Amino acid sequence: MGGVSLMICTTCRRVAGEPDASESEACPGARLYAALSALPCPEGVTLRPVECLSACSRGCAVALSGGAERWSYVYAEMDPAVDAPEILAGAARYGATADGLVPWRERPEIFRKRSVARLPPQAV
Repeated sequence: MGGVSLMICTTCRRVAGEPDASESEACPGARLYAALSALPCPEGVTLRPVECLSACSRGCAVALSGGAERWSYVYAEMDPAVDAPEILAGAARYGATADGLVPWRERPEIFRKRSVARLPPQAV
């Protein structure tokens, strides 16, 4: 079914409901990337740090993409202190699909409640 990219915005400066990170502390997005990197990655999923996913007003953001045949998703309001295991579980479920469409009830709750965008496959 092809590889999956889990992109993490490493420049996100805030966690939903909290003030922006100060210049002296690590960005929440960088902390989320570190938390995800510290856990075993599901087979076929590659973590990819990115500079910006343009979801700044919604806090820490991640995106899932899996090639020309799959839908892609952007999720936000992730908490670097607690959400990493659930993000990876969602990435594994996404990777197990041919089209990126995980049935709603099978998605982790954070993916059901914190979706920002769903982009159609590139293939027509």
